[in-house]
Amino acid sequence: MNPTVDPARLAQRHRAENFPVASWLCPPALRPPILAVYRFAREADDIADEGDAPASTRLAALTAMRSQLHAMARGEPTDPRHADLAQATQQWQLPLGELHALLDAFEQDVRVQQYPDRTALLSYCERSANPVGRLVLHLAGVHDAESRRASDAICTSLQLINFWQDVSVDRLKPRVYLPAEDLARHGASVAQVLAGQDSPGLRATLKDMNAWALDLMRQGERLPQRVPGRLGWELRAVIEGGRRIAEKIVAMDHATLLARPRLRAWDAPRLLWRVVRFRPAA
Repeated sequence: MNPTVDPARLAQRHRAENFPVASWLCPPALRPPILAVYRFAREADDIADEGDAPASTRLAALTAMRSQLHAMARGEPTDPRHADLAQATQQWQLPLGELHALLDAFEQDVRVQQYPDRTALLSYCERSANPVGRLVLHLAGVHDAESRRASDAICTSLQLINFWQDVSVDRLKPRVYLPAEDLARHGASVAQVLAGQDSPGLRATLKDMNAWALDLMRQGERLPQRVPGRLGWELRAVIEGGRRIAEKIVAMDHATLLARPRLRAWDAPRLLWRVVRFRPAA
């Protein structure tokens, strides 16, 4: 019943990510703070999602993590598990409001299992995904409004693609991120997803959702040109990784209720070529 997260499991989750996190393309100086943010987010995500602890226990654990952020803001000692984030916060003056927003999203995961429409889902992504991109921009010293909008578009797109690839996993939690309104428009329902019932209507919904996510990605794809040095190349890799998963969803005829697509070793040459040849749409 204890929602405490095993560090070894966090490392395993990191290796299993479909999208690169602080890869070798990332500037070495930025890897520690980016990984500190990643570990904090993954710990909170696991508290919200993993195991069989009741909602009250999960919410209490997330509140304890929030108290750690308050301690960092005051420069007070923190739990040793969060020492790397405390150090990054002090060294890089991280905007802790973005980390509080992530915790808001994970608390919502405990309380909310379904979404009525795209507006509600976008509101969730505003707190579950976009803060990560804003923190990376902060570390890169990029603060203009256009870059922030592009980052939000990319992060939301990646979050949505992650939802579409994880339909088979999320329904067991039980959680459905596919908007009920879109499912109904195609003759499908949240209840069918939770029951594991594949259907033409569900696949048509996923087709629309995948196209929507890719459109958002296109809105932000000029961002790598605005971010200096190796971090810009890291962003190219993140974008292309997301696009590749979206392609795999198409290739399996949007049947992600039945199986979860993943990046494999043989995808690496294709992704590297695309990163090198990366050109945003006109």
